[in-house]
Amino acid sequence: MPAGAAAIAGMRHVTVHASDGVRLRGVVVPPAGPPVPGTRPLTFVVAHGFTNSVSRPSFLRLAGWLRRFGEVRAVDFRGHGGSAGRSGSGGDPEVADLDAAVGAARADGTDAVVTLGLSMGGGAALRHAALGRHRPDAVVSVSAVSRWYVRDTALMRRVHWLHETTAGRRVVSRMLGVRLDEPWRRVPLSPLQAVSAIAPTPLLLVHGDRDEYFPLEHFRTLAQAAGPSATAWLVPGFGHAEGGATAPLVERIGRWASATINP
Repeated sequence: MPAGAAAIAGMRHVTVHASDGVRLRGVVVPPAGPPVPGTRPLTFVVAHGFTNSVSRPSFLRLAGWLRRFGEVRAVDFRGHGGSAGRSGSGGDPEVADLDAAVGAARADGTDAVVTLGLSMGGGAALRHAALGRHRPDAVVSVSAVSRWYVRDTALMRRVHWLHETTAGRRVVSRMLGVRLDEPWRRVPLSPLQAVSAIAPTPLLLVHGDRDEYFPLEHFRTLAQAAGPSATAWLVPGFGHAEGGATAPLVERIGRWASATINP
């Protein structure tokens, strides 16, 4: 990891394996302080966005803000950072990766697990909460896409070129260090198709009104499909995922998680 990756005191490195054997590298960040007596300690399992990793400054900033509310764990999705394998671009492999991270947290004795997914990880968190073997106690999805093959914005048209062409996969490998798998042979269940199955697990949907990747239609359709039991925040001035996250927004998410697990 780069020098900045060791900036959070007490952070340790972990290795877990997905159900198909892919090795995933990650980190565990201890909470900033002891839990309040009589409450369930929280563990946040963070699912990063496309091209991100646990060594990137944007993740470390987020973890630093979030650790005020509990332990923070994350693994690099396959094909990203220190993990093996090739990226499934938010499909079933990423659900398996997140499931492995939650399962490892449970095996370590964690009590209340809150999954927090961003962008690609936000869709994976929604699908994992509906389909995973190791389910969370609450789920937060930030800047998530609702359906596949989105080309609504110039940025997403560029992303699809990277995914769907041999030249694009070479570019993203060489310039961003992300190893992409071949395009899907079988289209997985979309976040929109999965989100209604999450209840009664508490769900928070977060989206920014300045998201340049996924228009507000994705947020609105996910919120409608999730039903009245879900909480939905449209955040003024917020852009997209880790890069747009601010300390006040992450702290607001932390407070929601704390109040949800310990009402």
